[in-house]
Amino acid sequence: MQISKAESVVMEQLWRAHPQSAEQIVAHLADAREWQEATVKTLLNRLLKKGAVSATRDGRRYLYAPRIARADYVEAQSDDLLGRLFGGRLAPLVMHFSERRKLSKRDIAELKKLIEKL
Repeated sequence: MQISKAESVVMEQLWRAHPQSAEQIVAHLADAREWQEATVKTLLNRLLKKGAVSATRDGRRYLYAPRIARADYVEAQSDDLLGRLFGGRLAPLVMHFSERRKLSKRDIAELKKLIEKL
């Protein structure tokens, strides 16, 4: 399932707390985004069509909840990225990031701990 950058903002809010109405989502995102309620409802409708969220009628409004767990989504996206760009291998991904971006001492220490643990 492909979720756009804008849709992922809504999903992150729903993963934090659910169910929520469109109005609640707009209120929670008000500081970070200047989206109108219509924008959020459009994104929610896209997510509904993709099967990423569910909607339950609550009086005159709908309450939305994620249908997929964040961990499952992250795993699927990570697997897709590894498969498409790095032949399904993790080492080339880490090498890419170490060459393109400076790894901090903290990053290196965490990677060493991970390798020792494995």
